[in-house]
Amino acid sequence: MAHAPGLIFIKTSSLGDVVHQMPAMTDARRHNPDVKFTWVVEEAFAPLARLHPAIDEVVPVATRRWRSQLLSPATWREVSAFKARLREISAAKTIDTQGLLRSALIAHYAPGERHGYDASSIREPLASRFYDVTHSVSRSLHAVTRNRTLTGLSLGYQPDAVIDYGLVRPPAAAGAPYAVLLHGTSKATKEWRESEWIGLGKWLRRQGLDVVLPWGTERERLRCERLAGGIPQSRILARQPLDATAGVIANAALVVGVDTGLLHLAAAYAVPLIAVFIATDPGLTGPVGGGSIVVLGGKGESPAFAQVIAEAEKLGFGQAP
Repeated sequence: MAHAPGLIFIKTSSLGDVVHQMPAMTDARRHNPDVKFTWVVEEAFAPLARLHPAIDEVVPVATRRWRSQLLSPATWREVSAFKARLREISAAKTIDTQGLLRSALIAHYAPGERHGYDASSIREPLASRFYDVTHSVSRSLHAVTRNRTLTGLSLGYQPDAVIDYGLVRPPAAAGAPYAVLLHGTSKATKEWRESEWIGLGKWLRRQGLDVVLPWGTERERLRCERLAGGIPQSRILARQPLDATAGVIANAALVVGVDTGLLHLAAAYAVPLIAVFIATDPGLTGPVGGGSIVVLGGKGESPAFAQVIAEAEKLGFGQAP
């Protein structure tokens, strides 16, 4: 593959946002088959970005860590090295689909013609001043559509209707079919009651499915232990890099999760998915994809586990009445 001039894509975080960027990468590759693609992404999510087959190079950035260590000389050495790395890339265009001041500043140091949202299309309008070319993209569109639209406008094509995340499901390990319960989320207000998880988990075990419980923080690990105590023979997933967790999700028979970034990986791999929303509106950032997706609840709602079971039965798990 020829590698010049290339394209730089900036979508740094968070986990769900990174997954939502993937269909735009698939589109762009289809229209630019012989161009080097570089993705600038937060270091924690670099393993996910590398999963996309269109990406030739991932350049990690550490703005989250740098913000907490601004007085450290080592931080400023890292910042300088990062800017130097950007300047080394041969790129015709840089496209910032994040649309925040911090991502616009990254675009400012990147080579090529800089593309991004116009001031009316983002919640931090000042970011638009750092781009050479700005595009109007409605804020009422789903995040996946916004990313695809901006990328298409920047590169001169119209995305089609099909959403293709571009991910390849890794080979499945031998073993019983399993369900992944994504109970961890960034805010306590988005959590589902533990009694609901346990009720659902017991039902899944009766259907012959193993139950897998991932975790990412100490608080989530402790919740895993409590859930495992109530769900017979459930398995707590060891903490591991995101690409390894993605593989576990990709080969699940069913995923049930609250509003969390890992939920979008299930949608990306077209795994049968039931999403439970409690404190947020799924309209703009809910899971979308080519698989079976059911969304329950919404802002101010808290579905009961019996509702999830009913939807799982419709998907072919257990016996529907």
